[in-house]
Amino acid sequence: MLVVGHGSRDPRGAEEFHRLVGLVKERNPQMSIGGGFIELSRPPISESVTELAAEGARRIAAVPLMLLAAGHSKDDIPATLVREQQSHPGLGFQYGRALGVRPELLELMERRVSEVVAGEEKEDTAVLVVGRGSSDPDANSDLAKISRLFYEGRPYRDVEPAYISMTPPGVTEALERCRRLGAEKIVVFSYFLFTGVLEERIREQSEAFAGDHPEVEVRYAGYFGAEPEIADLLVERYREAVAGDIRMNCDVCVHRVALPGFETQVGKPATPHYHPDEPGHEHEHGHGPGHHHH
Repeated sequence: MLVVGHGSRDPRGAEEFHRLVGLVKERNPQMSIGGGFIELSRPPISESVTELAAEGARRIAAVPLMLLAAGHSKDDIPATLVREQQSHPGLGFQYGRALGVRPELLELMERRVSEVVAGEEKEDTAVLVVGRGSSDPDANSDLAKISRLFYEGRPYRDVEPAYISMTPPGVTEALERCRRLGAEKIVVFSYFLFTGVLEERIREQSEAFAGDHPEVEVRYAGYFGAEPEIADLLVERYREAVAGDIRMNCDVCVHRVALPGFETQVGKPATPHYHPDEPGHEHEHGHGPGHHHH
């Protein structure tokens, strides 16, 4: 099992990734498990594959440690695995799905939010769910779906989605919307697995908004972190990759369907993401064409 992470400029984020992989190993002592990154952190995927092969692996099932399926899990990782297949002709590769929209994640989010809001306060509280934001409309719409699912059957007055980059509404804009809808208490949850540059930015922007609007109480509920539920969900995605029929959500995928504003993406080839430390890394920041990171 190869757990594929994105990587972070923040060493704490990379450390949390390794802690999660450690948790997967601890809970599945009989399995051979490695972890690597697309970019920014060590070890790169190529190194993890070489290590698993050296331990005697003949087949590798790669599972993207991504909450939602966007460019990384749809393009970069599959292209990288094709590259690894060429470097290791003796190895077989399988590929799992992103974690996706799951009840366990909604429950874990409820636990985080409940740590900062008492039961009796929930009816007066709006929840702002802040995702990474993507140039992929599929992933952005999944966050809107998650916000609605979190609202269903729970007592919060309102649950709104927001995005920290690439697409509106941003944190400040979404907090202002909650305020205009009459919320006097707002809890911000970062829909992120680990800390990092963007998670910190969400925290800072929430605090700045609270400072500018003393009439609104803004509390920060953090992010998911390395938890047993996520470790078990990864293993479920692994088993599905080994035994099952994996289908990416292709019904609203920009590579198959001409969505407005994304017509040029249809049929576009996937290109591997080179890790800064890997051979073959010609471009400056490890970003292939068509990827815009802030």
